[in-house]
Amino acid sequence: MMPSLRFDRAFAPMVLAAALAAAPALAQDALTAKLRTIPVKVGAHALRVEVADSDATRARGLMYRQAMAQNDGMLFIFEDPGYHSMWMQNTYIPLSVAFIDGEGKILNILDMEPKTTDTHTAAGPARYAIETNKGWFAQKKIKPGDKVTGLPKP
Repeated sequence: MMPSLRFDRAFAPMVLAAALAAAPALAQDALTAKLRTIPVKVGAHALRVEVADSDATRARGLMYRQAMAQNDGMLFIFEDPGYHSMWMQNTYIPLSVAFIDGEGKILNILDMEPKTTDTHTAAGPARYAIETNKGWFAQKKIKPGDKVTGLPKP
């Protein structure tokens, strides 16, 4: 005969509180863990990017990150070309964003400050955007009109 397990009702609130406390961290880890990483070239410079190609991953972006490696970034793939915008709420590291058309041509590059709700908008119909550490594009002398290669098809 197997012993029966008894559920202690006094213990239930502690289990529920622990589960609720862990849920945001688990959700953040799960979302981040799902992102695939690919190499792209911005002009002649290699950049390793996480791919944000769903509503959830685009909305999350680089929020809550404390740091990012020097030659890393995030590639946003939009379902349709448009005058897409970025903002920095809940983003703790300064970033630069390059908006890119469907042919891989950089439309414009903007610097963004952490923890702000200022909007940063594409200068034309963008199919992609790449966010990386602030100043990365300037340091590499990347400018509007330069090409990005290795972009996946939307």
